[in-house]
Amino acid sequence: MSDWMNWLVGAGILVIAELFTGTFYLLMIAIGLAFGGIAALLGVSGPIQTLTAAAVGLGATAILHRSRFGRPAKTNPTRDQNVNLDIGARVAVPSWHEGRARVMYRGALWDVELGPGALPEAGDYRIVEVQGSRLIVANA
Repeated sequence: MSDWMNWLVGAGILVIAELFTGTFYLLMIAIGLAFGGIAALLGVSGPIQTLTAAAVGLGATAILHRSRFGRPAKTNPTRDQNVNLDIGARVAVPSWHEGRARVMYRGALWDVELGPGALPEAGDYRIVEVQGSRLIVANA
């Protein structure tokens, strides 16, 4: 097998490994290996191919690390619908007492508090946050 084929087979293996891990970092290294294969196709020497692959892989990894895809989003888990499926659900509040209420939700009594900007009126509310056994709600 020629050099350029070896580089592209290595890149293909890393792309497949990236599909199993779900990170983009292996994909960036695979791009570097692909550039090493392009350098081999152009007929440059082995050390220059390796330096090309390393430089492109490191550069792509650095760019990814600085992008929004390189860092997980910092979200508050008490407000994240992917963490708590109750976020966004509706709850009926019959009455309020000093900004608090007790409601039956999913077969249990829950303490309910008004979120910022919510008005204390009887009716349906949307859950915006769950703090322990308290539901923080906003007007629906």
